[in-house]
Amino acid sequence: MKILFASPEMVPFAKTGGLADVSGALPKAIEKLGEDVTVIMPKYQAVDEKKNTLEDTGKKISVPISNRIKEAKIYKGYINSQQSAVGSRQSKIPIYFIDKKEYYDRPYLYGTPQGDYPDNAERFIFFSRAILETCKTIGLKPDVIHCNDWQTGMVPVYLKTIYKDDPYLKDTATLFTVHNLGYQGLFWHLDMHLTNLGWDIFNPEGIEFYGKMNILKGGLVYSDIITTVSRTYSHEIQTKEYGCGLDGVLRKRKDDLYGVLNGIDYEEWNPATDKYIAAKYLKENLSGKWECKKDLLKIYGLKPSKEIPVLSVISRLADQKGFNLVAEIVNELMELDIQFVLLGTGEEKYHKLFEEIGKKYPSKAGIKIGFDNALAHKIEAGADMFLMPSRYEPCGLNQLYSLKYGTIPIVRATGGLNDTVENYNPVTKNGNGFKFAEYSSTALFSAIKTAIDFHKNKTQWNRIMMNAMGEDFSWSHSAREYVELYRKVINKRTKT
Repeated sequence: MKILFASPEMVPFAKTGGLADVSGALPKAIEKLGEDVTVIMPKYQAVDEKKNTLEDTGKKISVPISNRIKEAKIYKGYINSQQSAVGSRQSKIPIYFIDKKEYYDRPYLYGTPQGDYPDNAERFIFFSRAILETCKTIGLKPDVIHCNDWQTGMVPVYLKTIYKDDPYLKDTATLFTVHNLGYQGLFWHLDMHLTNLGWDIFNPEGIEFYGKMNILKGGLVYSDIITTVSRTYSHEIQTKEYGCGLDGVLRKRKDDLYGVLNGIDYEEWNPATDKYIAAKYLKENLSGKWECKKDLLKIYGLKPSKEIPVLSVISRLADQKGFNLVAEIVNELMELDIQFVLLGTGEEKYHKLFEEIGKKYPSKAGIKIGFDNALAHKIEAGADMFLMPSRYEPCGLNQLYSLKYGTIPIVRATGGLNDTVENYNPVTKNGNGFKFAEYSSTALFSAIKTAIDFHKNKTQWNRIMMNAMGEDFSWSHSAREYVELYRKVINKRTKT
């Protein structure tokens, strides 16, 4: 099968969140199963031509936007074209970049810390149509276009409207993955002219949403199959509580909606091979984890102790991630016999909160506002516990990294967190972490205290670590599920 994987971001080229990690790993896992994969994304300012060995193809595309024609260059590179240190086979997955400086040559991907770019509708309507024009220009006739999040939501819309009789693309199927339903690409109705589509699709059965244009809704309505990133989340988003106003659309399409859990890239996240950490370690020999703990606490200016657990956070600092709950108990938390390290950036109120906590408890709390990939690896390796109290979490990746590193997750039972973390049971000795159901600071605090109590019992804690590190959340299983869905969507498309 010829699969075109379309994403607005991807490691190692440009990243704002977990979507980039997924986009960097899933195409490689699908290619290893023998499928023909190509990737496409915008050429942002962050995409360095020399560093990533990109070539200008010499080809250009012309994309209609409203009553104008916008031209863009096409660059080409390869994903993972260097053989990895752990000896995986060399990959030759081509990746194409849409180079339109007017839209993408900016310091941030979607907006500044002050807010979204005001022309995001135009930027990503352009990207969606540019994907299809690039296919025709480079001679790629995909069986399936795998679209990711609202920034690619117009691709299924265009294939069912403007391109439905195009001899090159009329048989192309679409699979649309929702990574987070909370981000919808919602714009005022007067941006409709940018799409060059008729007002007949601006209705409750199309892309209209309470008088606005909803690009993610376009992807949900017009794609052939919809996936999201965990089974629990696929059910949650069909409810009013988690459906973000689109639960009715998703219930209507429930027979075409699948939950496929994200995997993680164990070539990148593995304590046995991790190039960023102070000492390598294995499930069978955990001595290196103590070295990693000492290294981590030295960075944060804290004194290491084998008895005192390190509770860690790597996150976008936002209400969705449960930091309003943390804020309610943070002083109480600091009175416990723990150390706390945080790496993240997000809402200004949480920057101030945690910076104040760092100053108030300098011997117990280490705070770094920002993002640092190397430090993220050191935290996963050096901490004892990892905190994810999310209000909702479509999949979550950090709990999966944490399990691999024997850093025990404490999570709320929602979305992918519920699917991947099992409460430890001291009787059966099963379970890999701790979770709480009620979205309250009381329930969160209780779960943290339970984890701390188990940490005091080294035999029990060792068992939890063994269970956690024995889990397999590699991409291989999820990639097979996607390949089956690609086959299903191709069959569905050829029958219509």
